[in-house]
Amino acid sequence: MLSILIPVYNYNVFPLVNELVKQCDFSGIEFEILCQDDASNSQENILNNQINLVSNCSFFVNQNNLGRGKNINLLAEKARYNWLLILDCDTFPVQNDFLKKYIDTVLGSTKKIFFGGIIYEDKKPESGELLRWIYGNKRETVSVLTSNLIIKKEIFLKYPFDESITKYGYEDLLFFSVLKANHFEVFKIENPTFHLNLETSNIFLNKTKIALENLVFLYDSQKIAKKDSKIISSFDFLRKLKLTQFSAFLFLKNQTRIERNLLSQNPSLFLFDLYKLGYFCSIKK
Repeated sequence: MLSILIPVYNYNVFPLVNELVKQCDFSGIEFEILCQDDASNSQENILNNQINLVSNCSFFVNQNNLGRGKNINLLAEKARYNWLLILDCDTFPVQNDFLKKYIDTVLGSTKKIFFGGIIYEDKKPESGELLRWIYGNKRETVSVLTSNLIIKKEIFLKYPFDESITKYGYEDLLFFSVLKANHFEVFKIENPTFHLNLETSNIFLNKTKIALENLVFLYDSQKIAKKDSKIISSFDFLRKLKLTQFSAFLFLKNQTRIERNLLSQNPSLFLFDLYKLGYFCSIKK
């Protein structure tokens, strides 16, 4: 019935697995849980290896770092059942009927793809983690992501993650763009997970830059349509006005000042949007 796929990187996923097993057993769901660490060489894997002692659960470790997309693709190929539930390792169900709600939804519908949603805990984190928390609350909670997604296995195997993306960022955007181009719709339901692992603002900012480098690659290789990315559509508008070089100049001139705000106790998402567009303009040749 259900294969739960959890890509892992340097994280103790054992508590999540225990909760999912408990919910499956309570609901009588036929299931398996497959977790796979992407060559993090983490001490957390000492705990994660206990997953192999739990019935219907397996923990694997990649010998080489593959990237999140290819890691999930390999898990999907190992999966036995016809429905795949993809969960990020640092998520946790909000409700104790999380899996039952998914099963009831897919059995009562002809639709093939559902997203349950992501939320963040209400408690304000330390000042060094505010950018990630504010961005998550304002943007990710209204987005569609693969961090809590259930999909028919046959569809996923036909349209897997693009394995040319090996670094952090925008694999979800491309994945959903391909599904949309092939006339598959993702339906959002109220069945959220908490996003638990907050990065420091500095780490998140650096990862954002890596993600934008991925976006340049996707743009240059014509894998992403303009309408699927606000940054690309904004860049294209500036390009038509011949303002991309000027925008890059303004970004570089003000980069340090903007970063000071983004790493502060009151980061502005408006400035973060300008930062991302400016950085994109500065690296797009």
